[in-house]
Amino acid sequence: MYPYLRYTKSVVDAVVANKKGQPLELDQVSEVTVRCSITDIDPMFEMNNGRVLTVYDIGRTDFIIRTGLAKQLLKQRWGMVVAGSTIQYRKRIRLFDKVTIKTQLVGMDERWLYLEHSMWVKGKPCSSVLLRTGVTAGGKVIETAKVLKVLGEKAWDTPTEPWIQDWIESDKTHRWPPMG
Repeated sequence: MYPYLRYTKSVVDAVVANKKGQPLELDQVSEVTVRCSITDIDPMFEMNNGRVLTVYDIGRTDFIIRTGLAKQLLKQRWGMVVAGSTIQYRKRIRLFDKVTIKTQLVGMDERWLYLEHSMWVKGKPCSSVLLRTGVTAGGKVIETAKVLKVLGEKAWDTPTEPWIQDWIESDKTHRWPPMG
């Protein structure tokens, strides 16, 4: 089951943080803390790999609310889509572990926003995911320049790390549709 209560709490917390004058700039890192619960675990008493991706939704939502993007999504009647991902698991997250989710914008091109999420327990990284996300209007991904303009931001000038650029390039050669 989707963690609706935890998700709703994170939305309320992000809205309250903005009202308290704690918004984020696009180049800042969002941090949200959750606890691994009984509904998150698999038979090995660790967070299920599918649940990891679902819990990352909480971090992404905090980031888009606190940067002001969520407000513009509603105002402009836009949506947001995940169009690709790559994930690494390095350390198990056990039942009742306190987990910090960090989210940051790590790259941008004409069409896509690249977000990196990571989960940390006791100061140690457990997993990370790189996402290709896009803002949509009428079911189509719109240019990031338009998104930046409504956010009152100038062009993104932070260089994309080489490993991210390599992933972007390699994904262009990924076979689609998959072999059936």
